[in-house]
Amino acid sequence: MRPSTPTNALPPMTTTAALAAISPFPLSTDPAEAIVRAAESALAVRRRYQFFVWTQSYLGRLIPHQLAVCGSYDRGSRELMFDVFNSVSLEPALMDALGDARSLLMQQLQSRWLEAQCKPALVPTAELGIVAALAPIHDALVAARVAQLLVHGVSRPQRPQEIESFFVFASQDGHGLEGLSGRLELLIPHIHGAWQRVQAVERDVSQASTMQVSPTRVSGVTQREREILGWLREGKSNQQIAEQLGISALTVKNHVQKILRKLGAANRAQAVAQAMTLQLLERPTAVATVRARPTP
Repeated sequence: MRPSTPTNALPPMTTTAALAAISPFPLSTDPAEAIVRAAESALAVRRRYQFFVWTQSYLGRLIPHQLAVCGSYDRGSRELMFDVFNSVSLEPALMDALGDARSLLMQQLQSRWLEAQCKPALVPTAELGIVAALAPIHDALVAARVAQLLVHGVSRPQRPQEIESFFVFASQDGHGLEGLSGRLELLIPHIHGAWQRVQAVERDVSQASTMQVSPTRVSGVTQREREILGWLREGKSNQQIAEQLGISALTVKNHVQKILRKLGAANRAQAVAQAMTLQLLERPTAVATVRARPTP
């Protein structure tokens, strides 16, 4: 199977604009100042794409990573739901495991965190390979040059196994994760708060759009355009989409431009977000809809 291409990415100009919208402060190389900037800018994060930009900029200066798995407990459905943000290619089986709260990988990571008394835990990939059932996941992590995973979360007071949010960070070749547990512990309230706020805002936007959306607007998006939107959500390029659909890259480009106009979006990321809000796309398989439970 072909590895996944980077997801939830924004074009360079869009990233710059989104970064400016989050905070007027420049990025800092001083750790103490960078922590303050990250905390301040986190308050402005309200949408999923803003969270991704924030993790890759302000948070990324403090916790360097190319993979972030973010889980939040949804009180309406009483389930923990995960989103996977990656800027490197990952095998589909690994993407599925990272996004599934029932997967052995996520169960192991949550167990390690609980064993660490809910403190940041650095989990070497090599240790995961000891478990026979995790051999394919171990191999996929090795193929992605992920040597270790840094995990942390937030549980309900006095109830550590009732996880409110859970986060996994990874960096290729293991760079930048050693010795960062202290930083992550300082930042976890801001990461948790920003991600919870994103979930609330996205839910409200989805509900409002469902009530107000024009049927004409939704029906104006053709089935082919929905297919292309689905591939855009997976981070595919025009050429990759063309290969999947058996059409030319130019035809894909024209479809994308029509999609942007129909959805009133300025870029691909906004188009995908709008399409998800309008329920034009099925939920991706990388999103888990189960309550996290640690292994016995």
